[in-house]
Amino acid sequence: MGMDLSDLVAPDGVIASLKATSKKQALQILAERAASLTGVGEREIFTTLLERERLGSTGVGHGVAIPHGKIAGLEGIVGLFARVQTPLDFEALDDQPVDLIFLLLAPEGAGADHLKALARIARVLRDEGRAERIRTTDHASGIYAVLTAGAQSDAA
Repeated sequence: MGMDLSDLVAPDGVIASLKATSKKQALQILAERAASLTGVGEREIFTTLLERERLGSTGVGHGVAIPHGKIAGLEGIVGLFARVQTPLDFEALDDQPVDLIFLLLAPEGAGADHLKALARIARVLRDEGRAERIRTTDHASGIYAVLTAGAQSDAA
């Protein structure tokens, strides 16, 4: 059973034009938005994301980063998507700057669901046609539509 990205990100969880000058600033802005969506403290989310980045960059290549972490007390898996206005150095695996960021937060006990969600996000954003449509779509609602489109048909 494939996981539709609409299970992970809500329409109000899409930022069409994130203004940040560094990876840290981008994570700070995303933590702030995630806090307002989840009710979890912004500092806790930000610290969790920074600790994960210290283990190794979540920049997976092709301009994509998937910062993620587990948060105690979270109800379910929560995603946020941002297209960065000016691509950022994310210390990505391919050394390319990142302009598409999918933040994923999971409850502490999420285990396999967390990994499945990460794999699903990576699969969607690795689709070059879809990534290109996201990069050329102006509004958050349009980006949301591209992110969540046809998820059933391409579920692997």
